[in-house]
Amino acid sequence: MNNKIYILKERGLLYVQGEDVNEFLQNIISNDINKVTNDNSCYTSMFTPQGKYLFDFIIIKHKKGYFFDCEKKQMDDLYKQLNLYKLRSKVEIINLSNEFVIAVISKEKFLSLSNGKDKIGHTIQYREDPIVLDPRNKNLGARLIINLEKLYLSIKELGLISAENKEYYVQSHKLGIPQIDNNKLQNKIFGIECNLDELNAIDFKKGCYVGQENTARIKLRNKLLKRLLPVQIIDGKLNIDDNISNDGENIGKILVNNDYPFGLIKIKEKNLNFDKKYKCNSATIKFIKPFWMN
Repeated sequence: MNNKIYILKERGLLYVQGEDVNEFLQNIISNDINKVTNDNSCYTSMFTPQGKYLFDFIIIKHKKGYFFDCEKKQMDDLYKQLNLYKLRSKVEIINLSNEFVIAVISKEKFLSLSNGKDKIGHTIQYREDPIVLDPRNKNLGARLIINLEKLYLSIKELGLISAENKEYYVQSHKLGIPQIDNNKLQNKIFGIECNLDELNAIDFKKGCYVGQENTARIKLRNKLLKRLLPVQIIDGKLNIDDNISNDGENIGKILVNNDYPFGLIKIKEKNLNFDKKYKCNSATIKFIKPFWMN
């Protein structure tokens, strides 16, 4: 059904604005802030100086500043990190999570709207609210950033029906895009191991940013040996840091163990087989092959 809407209560919204906002963001995010316009939004991330994953979020242009669409569990830490980097920059950071809602509609519904284009990140306005075709993958639909007071009137006007979020997150999991409990990845995994390059979050042509040196080195020297892959539980229960074995050899470990689990897997493993069942302590699992993986 193309008339479903998923209201993502798990997501929050920051607003970043100010005289120095573009320079400030360009120095700390992995993508190019100049890509973000009234017609285009982007997916990006922040790393430690060593290139380890800290945060990921979607950036949408709004008036003279930018909306940050990110997981609520990361909101407070992201707010603190941005303020830590702000120093004397003329930048203001506001948490709007209690005023705005992030909802998802289908790609087909987005394309039926005036000016909707089949291009990742393409952004239109509906009653002054931005709708973004997901910059990670078009099959995740389009994201509506809307004031809570206007949400239900817009749902009615667009002829939408509220649906269970589980449908949306199951699709995201199959696509290899983690969105729940991403805080469990912080400082444990290189940003590039999170497949952020495959999901359009890293611009290797832009200038320096925090964590850029290691990220570029891993990419250019073909040193990417592990990747975060979605895991299907056949039976048993998963725990954080459970080792995954293949014929007695350790090939990875579980990093996210919720309803949509992910593991860090040695992708250079010659016997890695997406049809095979693997042992993970007391559980049996299979890996799901994401759309971007050959």
